[in-house]
Amino acid sequence: MKITREEVLKVAELAHLELTEAEVTKYQQQLDSILEYIAKLNAVDTSKVEPMAQVLAETNVVNPAMREDVVIPCDVAKDVLTQAPDADGKYFKVPKVIER
Repeated sequence: MKITREEVLKVAELAHLELTEAEVTKYQQQLDSILEYIAKLNAVDTSKVEPMAQVLAETNVVNPAMREDVVIPCDVAKDVLTQAPDADGKYFKVPKVIER
């Protein structure tokens, strides 16, 4: 599968990126390599493989991201906003930085 220069430029435009010609060429090659690898993965017969929800489900490894959620009160917003140079209610006021 070959990704075209125009497709790279379209993705760059959607991501609000300005690319040099060298970057366009580089990313075109990299994206093409990724898509070729995905095509190889799609060609693998997985019809006899049972779907998995978690990779670590059948092991004794504890994933810290799967810990129980605990609510911890954190009421510092008022103190932080009083120290802000420009605040409005419960929000910081900042200058616009994206022009498009």
